[in-house]
Amino acid sequence: MNRKTLIVMTLLLFILLLVGCREKGVIQGEPADPNNLPDIVGVYAVNGVDAAGENYGGTLAIEPGDAPNSYRLHWIVTGAVQEGEAHIEGNQLKGVWWTIDGVIQAKGKVVYTITTLGELDGERMIDGFEEKGWEKAFPNDENWGKFKFGH
Repeated sequence: MNRKTLIVMTLLLFILLLVGCREKGVIQGEPADPNNLPDIVGVYAVNGVDAAGENYGGTLAIEPGDAPNSYRLHWIVTGAVQEGEAHIEGNQLKGVWWTIDGVIQAKGKVVYTITTLGELDGERMIDGFEEKGWEKAFPNDENWGKFKFGH
C-alpha cells in the first residue's frame, strides 16, 4: 500500500469515528428533484449488504470529476479500499467501482438515488453475481437532517 493510500485511509477512518449518532440504515430524505439536487461532494458514512449477502460499513468520499456532473468515488469499507467513477442522470448517481486493495479483488456497478438530504440510496452490483446488493450513504455533515433541498 502506498503512502497516499495510507494517508487517505487514515483520514477517512478518523472521520468515520467522528460520525454523530443517527439512525443507521434509514434514509430520511425524499428522492430529490433532478432540477434541484443537493451538492453530493463530501464524505459519507456507508452501510450496505453486498451481492453475496455480506454486511459491510465504512466511508465513501466523493469528489468532482473532470467533466460536468461527473465524480470520483473512494470507499474504505469492511475488508477493502475501492475507487470508482460516476455521473448524474436525473436524480441518480450511476457509476462503476473496483477494488484497489482488499482481501478479494472485485468490480461492479452502483446506482444511487440522491435524496433531498443529500443521502445516497441504491443498488450495488458485483460483476459475476446475479443478486444485487444495496448501499446507503449518509453525509457526514453537522447539519445533516436539519434541512431539506428542493422542498
